[in-house]
Amino acid sequence: QVQVVESGGGLVQPGGSLRLSCAASGFTFSWYAMNWYRQAPGKERELVAGITSDGVTTNYADSVKGRFTISRDNAKSTVYLQMNGLKREDTAVYFCNARGVRFIAKGRNYWGQGTQVTVSS
Repeated sequence: QVQVVESGGGLVQPGGSLRLSCAASGFTFSWYAMNWYRQAPGKERELVAGITSDGVTTNYADSVKGRFTISRDNAKSTVYLQMNGLKREDTAVYFCNARGVRFIAKGRNYWGQGTQVTVSS
């Protein structure tokens, strides 16, 4: 049974930090690129950060470059998003996405249920 479960969201003041985690199970984690998306009220879901299946290459939305860091631990089947210098406009539901890139996983996509991040004083 495939599971993608985010955790670590919450309420934080502007300038603060949060670390999101996404624990995956039920599939071969190292065959999947991992991404974090977010969706704010009334807005479309947007890609925040991504990391390749081997963890070598990362990419970020311009709005979070220099503040957010994505990383993964394939031994733990977990991907992280370290968020520093949070701004009010970072408020959104954050979703973890697994995108199959190797072998028979190609074309598969799995999503978590999301975790709320609220940046407010």
